[in-house]
Amino acid sequence: MIDLKLLRSDPDSVRESLRKRGSDVKIDALIELDARHRELLQAFEAAKAEQNLANKKIAESPPDERDRAIVAMRKLSDRIKVFENNLNGVKAELDRILAQVPNLVDPAAPDGAGDESNVVLRQVGDPQEFDFTPRDHLAIGELLDVIDMPRAVKVSGTRFGLLKGDGAILEMSLMRFALDRVAAEGFVPCIPPVLVRGAALFGTGFFPFEEEEAYAIPADDLYLAGTSEVALASMHAEESLNLAELPRRYSGFSSCFRREAGTYGKDTRGIIRLHQFEKVEMFSFTDPERSQEEHEKILGIEESLFQALEVPYRVVDICAGDLGAPYSRKFDIEAWLPGAARWLEVTSCSNALDYQARRLGIRTRVGDENIPVHTLNGTALTGRAIVSIFENHQQEDGSVVIPEALRSYTGFEAIKASHTP
Repeated sequence: MIDLKLLRSDPDSVRESLRKRGSDVKIDALIELDARHRELLQAFEAAKAEQNLANKKIAESPPDERDRAIVAMRKLSDRIKVFENNLNGVKAELDRILAQVPNLVDPAAPDGAGDESNVVLRQVGDPQEFDFTPRDHLAIGELLDVIDMPRAVKVSGTRFGLLKGDGAILEMSLMRFALDRVAAEGFVPCIPPVLVRGAALFGTGFFPFEEEEAYAIPADDLYLAGTSEVALASMHAEESLNLAELPRRYSGFSSCFRREAGTYGKDTRGIIRLHQFEKVEMFSFTDPERSQEEHEKILGIEESLFQALEVPYRVVDICAGDLGAPYSRKFDIEAWLPGAARWLEVTSCSNALDYQARRLGIRTRVGDENIPVHTLNGTALTGRAIVSIFENHQQEDGSVVIPEALRSYTGFEAIKASHTP
């Protein structure tokens, strides 16, 4: 959550950030609640101090004055209860509204409200020209008999996929390839829980903003996580991290689950937008002064992965209105899909500054002061990498050549068609 001290000292910067995002949170109401809360807190603390002094006087009073002092004390206790009830009510409303305020937008993020306002920073690699009509990833997967959507639908319904044979091997190879690459950059591999508490989703800023995206398990008060970022961030909740040990980096391999609410009709073909997918995620805790440097590092790792996969891509600076609520700045990598003739988001990396750390109570000590750390995340690889490999490395006969960097993981150099198309 945002720093209330900033709201008090510079409310206009918060208003401007909300304007850029298109948020309808009422900042003036929040400022009034904060002032009312501080006023009530001051009155409550003054009454408690008066109560402590009165208790001391009762103990020291002669017996003939003690009864009057006790009656006065009871009246004071009643006042304190009223103060406390009012204070708790105002605090609950303050917290409720404060929880709905998204992170402040980095001034360097582009203005705008949607995809059309995102800014392409650079393109790496030229789209390949084929001397045949390229297929899209699903046509390739069906031809190779490694993607089976009808049976996935039979088992689980729409927006589920089934990889089999060399397709399944390729996915597992991609995940291990990503884990090895990011481990070499200092990210400690983890396999975190995929069932998380609501407090973890609130702490990372996904609740209350994206509750409709989460699969709930009401009987156990748990949720299926849409990203291992939730578990990786929350495992240090209410901890103080040693400044000398920052940045602390983790990589998480997990299945991820998203309801994809509000995406009706979007990316329904193939394995692009599924309710369940596998992912290797990078997550960093760092001191504020190294936050931007860490963001650039994560983006550089993501780029190196797609360079190794020999897939043309571009880096996109995400506009203010398209940022997720917890994030101040975000970059996407989009891969070129020759079969679909479009760019596809395949990874993203985001800087949450101290927003998540404030909600989760994660801090570090700098000099005499305890301050929130900064948190950053970035996708290493998901199953969308298969989409980009299939479309960019396809051959006329329907086979797919495996990028050289992956061959020691797959154990084969190509996935070959079982029959000639």
